[in-house]
Amino acid sequence: MLVLSCSVKLQMLEKMLRWSFPESLKVYGAVMNINRGNPFRKEVVVDSWPDFKAIITRRQRENETDDLDHYTNAHAVFYKELQAYQELLENTNAINWGQIFQIQGLQDGICEISRTVALSKQVDVKTSSFQMVIHSDPDTLPDVRLQMDPKLTLASLDISHASLLSKTWSRGGNSRCQKYLANLICCFPSVCVLDGNGHPLSWSLADQFATMIHGYTLPEHRRKGYGRLVATTLSKKLHSCGFPAQGNVLETNIPSITLLKSMNAQFLPCSFFRVIHTPFHFLDKSHL
Repeated sequence: MLVLSCSVKLQMLEKMLRWSFPESLKVYGAVMNINRGNPFRKEVVVDSWPDFKAIITRRQRENETDDLDHYTNAHAVFYKELQAYQELLENTNAINWGQIFQIQGLQDGICEISRTVALSKQVDVKTSSFQMVIHSDPDTLPDVRLQMDPKLTLASLDISHASLLSKTWSRGGNSRCQKYLANLICCFPSVCVLDGNGHPLSWSLADQFATMIHGYTLPEHRRKGYGRLVATTLSKKLHSCGFPAQGNVLETNIPSITLLKSMNAQFLPCSFFRVIHTPFHFLDKSHL
């Protein structure tokens, strides 16, 4: 196991990961953020270098402060050989198995290996899958011209909006989520529509893997084109910074799928997998 800390090697890795799109997209987004100031304090672990067969991006160990925070304790993974990935999880300290954490990636074997290794580590596993989408060409994004009320403005999210975002996110509603979203707002691009009092009506933001997340419009303001305006603007903002405009959506979320199709999004053949790992001794904690 090696931790890549050399800036030259990290720049090389960013270029190498492009050869393995789309499966490497999650790791690629994390590495891009590391190479551009590393605002989320991430690091890269590989089984070998330069001919790596498995790679994990994780929180820098000195910045791990909360073993119960699976939002921040999130890892992106990519492998060329499944056995090498399993060995990286089993036989090294690449992963802190004593905390609640999540693994994200775009390869089927991720769930299988998590279940296999977690059993021996006395860790519970919960998996979920989504359709993966990308806006690969900024020129195909629609030119959204929306006649908005003059009192409304298009802006970036503010840290004061984190509470509302947490309450409206399907994965949120708790203090750790609110803190995580506040950190994302501080570190990465976001877009929102604000009312005359500066309150968000519609929004989306990018996460630590350069993925667009939590696209949401308040129910009373839907069917006015705000969601399409926000998503298109954020996609263009990410492209202008050199990032891929990627996202994921539940197969049953028909309104979001319809919106993405109207934006000429490309639905990728690989699925996005999120695997949340919880040590057995945390399962009965009421505050979780």
